[in-house]
Amino acid sequence: MKVQVAVLSLAALAFAGSALSQQKESGIYIGGALGQAEQSDQCSSTAPGVSCDNKDSAWKIFGGFQFSRYFAAELGYANLGEASASAGAVSATDEATAIELVALGMFPVVERFSIFGKLGLYRGELERTSNNPLIATGSNSQTDFTFGLGVRFDVTHNIGVRAEWQRYIDLGEITDVDLFSIGVQFKF
Repeated sequence: MKVQVAVLSLAALAFAGSALSQQKESGIYIGGALGQAEQSDQCSSTAPGVSCDNKDSAWKIFGGFQFSRYFAAELGYANLGEASASAGAVSATDEATAIELVALGMFPVVERFSIFGKLGLYRGELERTSNNPLIATGSNSQTDFTFGLGVRFDVTHNIGVRAEWQRYIDLGEITDVDLFSIGVQFKF
């Protein structure tokens, strides 16, 4: 009888410990990241004598809820930088931004290190400006899919460092944008 009580007590403690550990894994988090964005199609068809730069600094802020150690949902805003082309005194610039809602699937590799994938939707805007009145300017909004891969290292229980790649498909209906970033997230 004592053995059965001891086994049941150990099982109850293990279950409670597992439930507590799962509870610690969930919660609200916020964060930010810095990196580089590349507008992939912007410089693909430039004429001779036209210089083009399709890479720029980018940043992102995000917040989310981690439901378990394997799943989270995240809302974010990304400033994806500019792509510019010029020929002599004529220039044009495309600036990209996006608001996103994504689901994250996470796989813990070791205790504080995990890999993740993300998939969701974004609402993006590509705004073109130019000093030449013959070049069409204005903004073009687009809703489409975004996806990415990354790694996260939890420095403490509440602070994590992430490195990730994310693609925004057909932003402004004319270009894919890749964002490579390193960021920090704070869990409450």
